[in-house]
Amino acid sequence: MTLTRPLTQTTTAPPTFADAAERHLDDVFGYLLYLTRDRPLADDLAGATFEKALRQWSRFDPRRGSARTWLLGIARSTALDWFRAESRRRRREQAAAQPEAQEANFVEGLSPGLQTALAGLSAGEREVLALRIVIELDGEQTARVLGISPTAVSTRLSRALAKLEEKVRNDDLR
Repeated sequence: MTLTRPLTQTTTAPPTFADAAERHLDDVFGYLLYLTRDRPLADDLAGATFEKALRQWSRFDPRRGSARTWLLGIARSTALDWFRAESRRRRREQAAAQPEAQEANFVEGLSPGLQTALAGLSAGEREVLALRIVIELDGEQTARVLGISPTAVSTRLSRALAKLEEKVRNDDLR
């Protein structure tokens, strides 16, 4: 007599690339829009991000982090590569001396005082604010995206919020 057991093993299959891309498209685009403050550029960089992600999908390991964090890391890398290339292009054209055009608002509905205060923060401080507050990543996920420790994320966020509070308070007192 042969006893057979029904298969009761329930394993969750890792997400497909299409599922991950569809689920996290808005987060990736929003993050790139925040970094670039340019909707068409953010759209182009999002396309490049998902192109890279598709080519590298076989390397994605869900045990090391979520697809969202992984995609945001690729988005950051893609944006940094673009910024570096753009910087080199500008140096070659000697356009660094020309004033840059007024940056577009990256988040609708912010008061002018808050926009001014945010503009006064460093790029690193704005980036940690975007990831932790706007995109709502936790400290560990933010650390993975930025390539720093969770403690450094916490410190950077705390300092950025303190500077932001001081700048907003000083503007209110004027």
